[in-house]
Amino acid sequence: MSVDMSKHFSTSALIKFTLPTIAMMIFTSCYTIVDGFFVSNFAGKTALAAVNLIFPAVMILASVGMMVGTGGSALVAKTLGEGNRARARRHFSLLVIFAFAVGSVLAIGGWFFMEPTAHLLGATGQMAAQATLYGRMMMISMPFFILQYAFQSFFVTAGKPNYGFYVIVAAGVANILLDLLFVGVFGWGLVGAALATNIGELIGGGVPLVYFARKRSTHLYFVRPHLRWPVIGKACLNGSSEMVTNIAMSLVGILFNWQLLRFIGEDGVAAYGVIMYTAMIFSAVFMGYAIGSSPLMSFQFGAQNHAEMRSLLWKSLGLIAVASVIMFLLGQWLAGPLAAIFVSYDAALLELTTTAYKLYALCYLFMGFAIYASAFFTALNNGLVSATISFLRTLVFQVAAVIALPLAFGIDGIWLAVTVGDALTCLVAALFMIALSGRYGYRKRGEKPAAA
Repeated sequence: MSVDMSKHFSTSALIKFTLPTIAMMIFTSCYTIVDGFFVSNFAGKTALAAVNLIFPAVMILASVGMMVGTGGSALVAKTLGEGNRARARRHFSLLVIFAFAVGSVLAIGGWFFMEPTAHLLGATGQMAAQATLYGRMMMISMPFFILQYAFQSFFVTAGKPNYGFYVIVAAGVANILLDLLFVGVFGWGLVGAALATNIGELIGGGVPLVYFARKRSTHLYFVRPHLRWPVIGKACLNGSSEMVTNIAMSLVGILFNWQLLRFIGEDGVAAYGVIMYTAMIFSAVFMGYAIGSSPLMSFQFGAQNHAEMRSLLWKSLGLIAVASVIMFLLGQWLAGPLAAIFVSYDAALLELTTTAYKLYALCYLFMGFAIYASAFFTALNNGLVSATISFLRTLVFQVAAVIALPLAFGIDGIWLAVTVGDALTCLVAALFMIALSGRYGYRKRGEKPAAA
């Protein structure tokens, strides 16, 4: 059965509802993490650095899926909240077709521009050749990678978060097993890691196409869509903040690599890659919660149930606060063991990575609030504020920090850049939320608060 999004959600019910989406995001992150593990241990640190260098460029293209999924999900959920299911299905079908079409165009363009992109990012010699090879192979399954991101949100809006979780588990397990076979057993190196990821993405993006092609016990399934450019535009505007976030994070990653090549060299890029692999799991929890809870907020926004909207907001802030502290402590405790999984074969690189990770882990105290704030305004169909928060977080605060902090603190400044950027973002997001509270009020006169 589909979950009734019109009901009141207690804290435990909210956790239960968002848990499958959190798990989906974690398993999605496993694609890159597993690739990194096998590439590092079986192909060496030059191959690892090549993957880390080119992957941000791949993610810039894949961010279209996040835009269509989050923005489209907010629009579809709002339409459902207004009681118009037929229109919601048409919107949903149109947006899925749009995502696949754009993904196909990007894949073709990405294939041809991958080599100059690798050189532009600073790769030379063997590192450039390996970065180009891996990036081009990622283009093979790019349309399905984009669909996979989009369906992560649409499964939640359909009231079927568990189904989305099952699909991602299947895709993640397939990727892990094929990495073991192609890289660990057959010794195919980067090619094997890329093929394993390709197949995992085909599962993650292809299986939902089959699922939604059949009418089931859910309010969303494929119908004949009406081409409505305003619908596409509204969805893209709503989700632009999430796309800006992903693009900006990729650009920040490129800037990080550039700074590290200047200050440390290839070892710095490899260390940053290891940090990003493990940080993906932590950030996936925050992103999964934000995506999983957003359709509930959008539905109540469409229904104009302000009491339940405030209830969801305060519960979310409380859950994120607890998770932030836990993740920071885990980051400090597990820095060494996590680094050893990837680079235990190089003592100097292991020490560099462990020290860097303990500094980087400070960002977990702020990251969850920054991610949720952007998703919150997307859920309210306020793409402008959401995009502003995302833009400031990455392209202003983090970029400024990664450029300026090393001038004062050297290498340590690079590892602290994300923490400073997210802390400043939290301040800005708090101001926007305070302004919003003035519009709706925390409790209207005569209105009873939502049940605990």
